[in-house]
Amino acid sequence: MAKKSFACKVVTPVAALVSDEMTYASIPAWDGLMGFLPGRAPILTRLGIGELRLDYADSSKGKGGTRAYLVEGGFAKMAGDQLTILAERAIPAEELTPQQAAEEMRKAQAMTVSGTGAEARAQQDRKNAALQRARAMQQLVSGSKGI
Repeated sequence: MAKKSFACKVVTPVAALVSDEMTYASIPAWDGLMGFLPGRAPILTRLGIGELRLDYADSSKGKGGTRAYLVEGGFAKMAGDQLTILAERAIPAEELTPQQAAEEMRKAQAMTVSGTGAEARAQQDRKNAALQRARAMQQLVSGSKGI
């Protein structure tokens, strides 16, 4: 009989946020969303910026549920039935407010790009990342999936 869940850990430099059984996980890989189910082939991928969605398995603690996090940077590794997410930043969605999202968007849009060459490209990359983070925050606080 196929296994119905897999172990998942989410760790940041400052805290271990999750260590539980999941039935599904959706992560923002650097090149797009990636889904994980029990029995998935091994993979190592770099994280981008966006929503991490975790669907918890039913357990002795109670009925499962879904939690979302805003993650930014890091890596995810699936090996066996263990998904490990090492994120540079991970903020639970319930801790985000519409005011924070609006402020992040305002700051990102106000960023300027000047000069030429490598410095201008680096400034544009920082602005693009800030805009992506602000859009992801807005989607999480509004409950939309951006699809």
